[in-house]
Amino acid sequence: MLPRACRLASGQSIQRVVRRGKRVPVGSLVVHVSVGTDLQPARAALIVSRKVGGSVVRHRVQRRLRHLLRPRLGLLGPGIEIVVRAQPSAAEASSVELGRDLDRALAKAGF
Repeated sequence: MLPRACRLASGQSIQRVVRRGKRVPVGSLVVHVSVGTDLQPARAALIVSRKVGGSVVRHRVQRRLRHLLRPRLGLLGPGIEIVVRAQPSAAEASSVELGRDLDRALAKAGF
């Protein structure tokens, strides 16, 4: 689990990042990044829909992404908000591939 201070918890904040943030599709992920004006630590949310698979598969993908995202949040500056959306191909992707896609998406977004 991500620390409470590093989570985008409300649906409104997730929608704001998805609608106003920069959209970066890479491989099996789509990453939405927004830069806020507050000095809170970097915050993130994960979206893994039913299109990815059944509940066991979705939770496995979500655990992998959370594990990969946790150390990367510490490297980002304050005020950064990230929403990571898993595509159906994420179900077959390994953790190494998901990490590579996440790194490429953050690099494309300028982080």
